[in-house]
Amino acid sequence: MELTGKMKVIGEEKSFPSGFTKREFVITTEEQYPNDVQFELLKEKGSLLESYKVGDRVLVSFDVRGREWQGKYFNSLVAWKLQAAGSAVAESAPQPAPASFGEPEPDDLPF
Repeated sequence: MELTGKMKVIGEEKSFPSGFTKREFVITTEEQYPNDVQFELLKEKGSLLESYKVGDRVLVSFDVRGREWQGKYFNSLVAWKLQAAGSAVAESAPQPAPASFGEPEPDDLPF
């Protein structure tokens, strides 16, 4: 899954006695009613945050993971890829049609 938004919080790396590490971050979505969505990066993926700062617009690729513990269910959004997102105008701008070589283009429309 993917979600685009502005970086709101960049957390520090958390280490656990088992050697496992994770790093959390929050983005604010760009909808009519924005949401703050928290993600986590596991192990070496935490370094993906090094090239971003609060306020940067990012596209997050992530997986939804769920688990049960003592009869309660929990979900987490585990990011596996981050990339800078361009402006909304640039992303939605129509791409020019490819030129057709060797075929003359008519000067007048037939209707």
